[in-house]
Order: sequence, then C-alpha cells, then structure tokens
Amino acid sequence: VQLQASGGGSVQTGDSLTLSCEASTRFFTREAMGWFRQAPGKEREFLAVINWTNGRTYYAPSVKGRFTISRDNAKNMVYLQINTAEPEDTAVYYCAADRLFYSSLYYNMDYWGKGTQVTVSS
Repeated sequence: VQLQASGGGSVQTGDSLTLSCEASTRFFTREAMGWFRQAPGKEREFLAVINWTNGRTYYAPSVKGRFTISRDNAKNMVYLQINTAEPEDTAVYYCAADRLFYSSLYYNMDYWGKGTQVTVSS
C-alpha cells in the first residue's frame, strides 16, 4: 500500500491548513491511520491517530485542541487540520497506517507515506 500526503505549504502564524492523505488501496489490514511530523534536527513526533472503523481518536498532548484528525472512509482518506499555526509547527508531516489502533505516543506504524512540508512563518 502507498500513502500519499498532500496539502503542505507555506503559511503565516495563526493560519489554518488541512493536510490530506490517500491510501492507494482499501485492501490492506488497517485499523488505524495517523499523522507524525519531523522538524529539522529533531526526532519524529507522533501527533494523532484515528480508528478507521469507529472514528475514535487519540492526540499527543502537545497538539490536542489545536489539531484535528478525521477520516473519510468512502474516499479512503485521512486528514489533519492544523489550526492557529505556529512557527514550531514547521516540519515534514507524514501519514501512516497500522493494523492496530491504540492510544500511545510511541506508535510505530506498519505503513508510511512520503511527507509533505509545512512551513509556518511569523
């Protein structure tokens, strides 16, 4: 399966943007889809995960309340809405999928897509 993230770009502090991720096929074992990011010189950071079946979500405390993950099962897509963007949000954002859904900051998912760059300027 291939995951393709899109929607990144350059925004100003306080702006909102929505990232999208499409899976190339429905025919793979997937219970969770999530978003991660990696800023220059930093480790990859878990952001949010959503249960593909029931829509349950789990967020990293650092983004809870400001980021929203959602899914569209019919379109086979997952989204990440970033509100009130901050310069600290500048990173490459990755979507991923896993066979299992659980609530953990230490997710290591089975499938990964190429990232999309988000740059927030002040």
